[in-house]
Amino acid sequence: MGRSCITFAPGHISGYFKRVDGISAQTTGSLGAGIVIDKGVTVEMREASEIRIEISDGSMDDWLIREVLSSLDVTAEVRVVVDLPIGAGFGMSAAGLLSAYSAANCVFQLGMTAQDIAAAAHGVEVAHGTGLGDVAAATGGGLVVRTHPGISGVTTRLYPDEEFWTISFGGISTHDVITSHEKMEQVAAAFPELEPTSLEEFMENSLSFTEKSGLLPPDLLPVLAACKAAGVPASMTMLGNGVFAVGPAAENVLKQFGEPILLHVSRSGPVILEENYV
Repeated sequence: MGRSCITFAPGHISGYFKRVDGISAQTTGSLGAGIVIDKGVTVEMREASEIRIEISDGSMDDWLIREVLSSLDVTAEVRVVVDLPIGAGFGMSAAGLLSAYSAANCVFQLGMTAQDIAAAAHGVEVAHGTGLGDVAAATGGGLVVRTHPGISGVTTRLYPDEEFWTISFGGISTHDVITSHEKMEQVAAAFPELEPTSLEEFMENSLSFTEKSGLLPPDLLPVLAACKAAGVPASMTMLGNGVFAVGPAAENVLKQFGEPILLHVSRSGPVILEENYV
């Protein structure tokens, strides 16, 4: 007998970013912009005498969930469903952390606020080099502009209705990129000066950053070229070997290169889907 909860947290696609190093994890992070997406990570958690973790397709290492449980000094049985590939620029690590902390808070009645959950998740991301700004963005929905590092850095959330399509050719090591001084200098030099006030401006900024940042894998060149030729706004999923594109016409363009996935902008951050006492 015990409590059980099911939670969901959305993923996040960064269009562009710039690392900011602070004196602590909470003042370290990134500036930039991205879209919070309607696919993410679902966690089902129940009280248990020992830790047992089951992950839907093996795409996420269970260290992330163990880190959450260990940091809270609790034991639980956990089932995790991951909607999109890990390490491919979809913010699944951040979604997993937010969902797991939310579930643990629900199951064990820890009294954590939404800000407490975000701070804990962001701290793990920064400590392990799995992300810089995804947690801050995914605490709510929308097209997100972050002008300060850390979980309180979001200054704008827009809610475009357009559909997005994405295609992924695999992952890029976020840790290797964000811990490389040379790469971060290139990224900083490519960072757009003007904050976007619309989806169109966001996509323009993202593509400009992609082309100037030195992060663009050769695999993506023909995909972006095909999108441009078709008049479809598109850019690279940061940080992943993939492309995201806007509008219904994007599906047919991306189909030439693989199996596109339909996405929409999420209207919210982490949510409790179900809560039971069994």
